[in-house]
Amino acid sequence: MMQDKIIFLVDMQSFYASVEKVRDATLQDKPVIVAGDPERRSGIVLAACPLAKKYGITTAETLGSAKLKCPHVEVVRPRMQLYIDVSIQISKIMEQFTDLVEPFSIDEQFMDVTHSQKLFGNQYEIARKVQEKIMEDTGVYARVGIGPNKILAKMACDNFSKKNKEGIFRLDHSNIDQLWKMPIGNMFGVGNKMERHLKGMGIYTIGGLARFPVDQLKKRWGINGEVLWQTANGIDHSPVTVKTHNQQKAIGHHMTLPRDYTNMDEIKIVLLELCTEVARRCRKKGYMGVTVSCGVRGASFDFPTGFHRQTTLPVASNYDLDIFNAAFQLLKQFWDKQPIRSLGVSLSNLQPSNIYQIDLFDNYLQKEKLNSVFDFVWGKYGRTALYRASSLTKAGQASERAVKIGGHYK
Repeated sequence: MMQDKIIFLVDMQSFYASVEKVRDATLQDKPVIVAGDPERRSGIVLAACPLAKKYGITTAETLGSAKLKCPHVEVVRPRMQLYIDVSIQISKIMEQFTDLVEPFSIDEQFMDVTHSQKLFGNQYEIARKVQEKIMEDTGVYARVGIGPNKILAKMACDNFSKKNKEGIFRLDHSNIDQLWKMPIGNMFGVGNKMERHLKGMGIYTIGGLARFPVDQLKKRWGINGEVLWQTANGIDHSPVTVKTHNQQKAIGHHMTLPRDYTNMDEIKIVLLELCTEVARRCRKKGYMGVTVSCGVRGASFDFPTGFHRQTTLPVASNYDLDIFNAAFQLLKQFWDKQPIRSLGVSLSNLQPSNIYQIDLFDNYLQKEKLNSVFDFVWGKYGRTALYRASSLTKAGQASERAVKIGGHYK
């Protein structure tokens, strides 16, 4: 008889804020939030410690709103490189218990400890040891969801481990009825928009979705309908694997602008910078791509505008002007001329860059030489050593982005 798998989803409580409290002991007993810079349109709460959450502060609300709820809250600017370093340290801690560790996000990681019990004890003992080791080495408190598969481990953590004293909970098909009682919005994979759709169909609980005819869900949403139904029923056959991030499906770059952009000439400058960064990252990872996507979001939250469209290149490329020309055509065709708050570009349908089709009507070798020069200079002297003159204008954002990770200062 095949042994049931034992999968953990290990989640770091208020990760960014927890790291900041470890870094600065004077913050230990104070409500702390990590938030971006309001002057540059990035004043959003990225993390709130449990003390701050008691005042009603939530992740993703504006810094101004958080301060209204708790005027004495301590605001810390994000240090993304520090958080990445601690996340890597936590991965290495987990690898002391199993070689099957799969990052899910910067503060969540899956572990398959099925075959670790002879060395470290039963699943609950392993979970406690993982918690203790992470706390001892990093000062960060971890919650552990346990299940026979990844989806149940994830929902165990989100809905139960985060709310009990031990920070550990196992969810499987023997107690899934506890999950089924919960509102449909609590289910992994159901956002606000999907929640409204499901409630419109009379589905208000996770159990209601689990019992709903799967054929009707598939008829409305295709394969995604079946995925929703399987999630509600705790069905997931995907293994914990260390190879999840080895093959990327797309490489993209997105930024929130420091002010509303209304002029096509200014938008073009940022678009070219984004395309240059996408091309650089593609080359660094050894990829070329054929599908260019471009998306913008309007400045108004109350009356959202924007678009997200894609087009196909004649041949695969990782040259920035090829990507830019395609993205610019999309921008010209679909932009409604309303002020833009954010802009993004991505390249997908990736293939290895060492195998490519040469276009007889395109000087590929010249592009390759230019790419090599750019990459050599950037690799040796940094991203600000070489960029186009247009980036020196007031619209340019290249020098500002070069000192950030994920849109926030390192």
